[in-house]
Amino acid sequence: MRQTISFVTLGVADLAHSRRFYGALGWRESSGSQAEVAFFQVGSVAFALFGRDALAEDAGVPPAGSGFAGFALAHNVASEAAVDATLAEAVAAGGRLVRAGERAPWGGFRGYFADPDGFLWEVCHNPFFPLDAQGFVQLPA
Repeated sequence: MRQTISFVTLGVADLAHSRRFYGALGWRESSGSQAEVAFFQVGSVAFALFGRDALAEDAGVPPAGSGFAGFALAHNVASEAAVDATLAEAVAAGGRLVRAGERAPWGGFRGYFADPDGFLWEVCHNPFFPLDAQGFVQLPA
């Protein structure tokens, strides 16, 4: 298998509400979006919002589940101040602050917010993984 991720798809409870939330963060939907799915280009990865029940049905699994989903999405930024500004932007758009920006034990600066469905987003400044000119994380070789 090639080492790549093509899509990240979130199964959401209210697609219209989630569309408004991500739109309020300044994200623009792709023209490929449809009534039942919203697509966003996020760098080299596509991000999608799909109804939770429909996504579970598509995968052939039950839709029930709550609490920690076992993963977090991450959005890296260029400075500590940008962490706080991004967290404030997410809260203003209707997200919930989970953890305020603070120094991380590993030497960076991070905080967390949850989107309307409770999906965790880490907002992080990592001085060890710089951003390139396009804002993409550059991992060491």
